[in-house]
Amino acid sequence: MWIADNWKDYRLIDSASGEKLEYWGKHLLRRPDPQAVWSVKSEKTLWNKTDARYHRSSSGGGKWEFFKKLPERWTIGYKDLTFNIKPMGFKHTGLFPEQAVNWDWFSELIKNAKKPVRVLNLFAYTGGATVAALAAGAEVVHVDAAKGMVTWAKENVVSSGLGDRPVRYIVDDVVKFVKREQRRGRQYDAVIMDPPSYGRGPSGELWKIENELYPLMEDCMKIMSDEPLFFLINSYTTGLSAQVLVNVLSMTMKARYGGKVTADEIGLPMSANGLILPCGISGRWEQ
Repeated sequence: MWIADNWKDYRLIDSASGEKLEYWGKHLLRRPDPQAVWSVKSEKTLWNKTDARYHRSSSGGGKWEFFKKLPERWTIGYKDLTFNIKPMGFKHTGLFPEQAVNWDWFSELIKNAKKPVRVLNLFAYTGGATVAALAAGAEVVHVDAAKGMVTWAKENVVSSGLGDRPVRYIVDDVVKFVKREQRRGRQYDAVIMDPPSYGRGPSGELWKIENELYPLMEDCMKIMSDEPLFFLINSYTTGLSAQVLVNVLSMTMKARYGGKVTADEIGLPMSANGLILPCGISGRWEQ
């Protein structure tokens, strides 16, 4: 497992009974997490001292319950990066801290490339990977179908002091954008993608990962440079194994360029008991 254990402003305290207890800066939040199937709480004193708790509804969705007045948003830092945080719909805060283990991985590849690196970040959300890639010295094209998430990404880039770095923000359906880049003849040295299990594009385009992931990979192959640096796929889809990502990357990137394919779970350490909370899977190809 790849573990994101270099955080200082974020800390996963404990998890149990389908919930997790986390410090986001100085604010203690309690949120649902389906991976926490055990009932043992290692840090009993803090569970009822949270600033806010997200309650999931049995009919879908849910809502936040606030026990203290929180700022509308606040920032947390990871190394030299700064991210804007706020409790939002469907339990999220605008950042997936477990992805820091991937930021560290590809940042080293970019820094050591000894050449300009153009990165395409697909399903780019609020831009955690965009910020990390820019800080490492890459040029980034950031693509997401949600205008609000792209605006949030811009704010994260500026908050990290990277507003002058080469980045393009695109609000578009990912599949359509990649096909247009093919026609334009644009090429990329690296691709990062965080495809959802299910979703719709800005014009109602349907996305189901089991049907669309491999065709998207085939399209991405048509816009890779002659000597690409890396390819990263993240997945939070229940039931999709790491071996699936190994197979997809082996049939595409490795088959054409050689290199190395690895995949594993990613996770966060729990400070209360030293155990690891699994938080999805990642597949990596590198030259």
